[in-house]
Amino acid sequence: MLRRHLLALAVIAAPVAASAQQQEVNVYTARHYDTDAQLYEAFTRATGIRVRAIQGDADQLVARIQSEGANSPADVFITVDATRLARAEQAGILQPYALPAVDARVPAGLRDPNGQWFAITMRGRVIMYDKQAGPPPGLTRYEDLADPRFRGQICVRASNHPYNVALATSILAADGEAGTEAWARGVAANLARPPQGGDRDQFRAIPSGQCRIAISNTYYLGHVGKSDRAEDRAVFERIGVIFPNQAAGDRGTHINVSGAGLVKTAPHAEAARRFLEYLVSDEAQRIVALGNMEYPAVPGAPMDPILVAMGEFRPESIEALRDPARAAQALQIMQRAGWR
Repeated sequence: MLRRHLLALAVIAAPVAASAQQQEVNVYTARHYDTDAQLYEAFTRATGIRVRAIQGDADQLVARIQSEGANSPADVFITVDATRLARAEQAGILQPYALPAVDARVPAGLRDPNGQWFAITMRGRVIMYDKQAGPPPGLTRYEDLADPRFRGQICVRASNHPYNVALATSILAADGEAGTEAWARGVAANLARPPQGGDRDQFRAIPSGQCRIAISNTYYLGHVGKSDRAEDRAVFERIGVIFPNQAAGDRGTHINVSGAGLVKTAPHAEAARRFLEYLVSDEAQRIVALGNMEYPAVPGAPMDPILVAMGEFRPESIEALRDPARAAQALQIMQRAGWR
């Protein structure tokens, strides 16, 4: 089973020699986008260091690195979701990357305080609504989603999806166990239908009248807006976005990050550090942000005009997501509250 999930991408031959031991970097990644292949190619052109990418499920990749031990070829670990990155740190497979250039470009709220991993990109988990009906009054915070005024109006995917677990983990850190359970019970009571489908299915149900409010990631709405299909673009034009928890003193909009870390046993540590530095370069941030509808982790880096049109927002720090035990507790609370 593991072998079926681990697919090697094509490697780019190095046109320039660095040193005999540093001509390649092995990236174990849970990302699966064409833009990442473009990123690897650009890095190779810039440095002469070829990239060998091994794709797979994040937890399986961590287990593989652990089983390979000191002989692991893995140099860099990349995955989506701060909790998964924290699990990799707790598993002992990472080491401090020790790159001042990274710390100077990536805000502290998007970096592990122990210096073992940092965010590359972000996606906002936002509230969506029908522009024709206007924004639901009084809906400015995630906590407002539990208000009985919104009974029968919310569409959201299943509680056990990592996106929702991460959101509930954020609520748990901010509001405590009792507050999170009350919130989850309120959201479950306000559902327009049983949780089903992916993020796109939630906001696609708005124009048809199945729900008034959807919880989804900006990434998915951005891709629909950039679609070649007229019907997709029509859906995009109907959907408005609320970036929650933006008031002064509030914690900011919850984000899902993609992040990277240096593997403890990296056989090509020098090349790996060059690759990690490259991930926060202007060129790399432009490739991933413009090519994959993600927000760059580096402030001021270019964004796709579709994301720009959604509006500016202040992101929440990833600190609350660094405790895998808290994430497990958040899932238990949601399911206990009836959010299936």
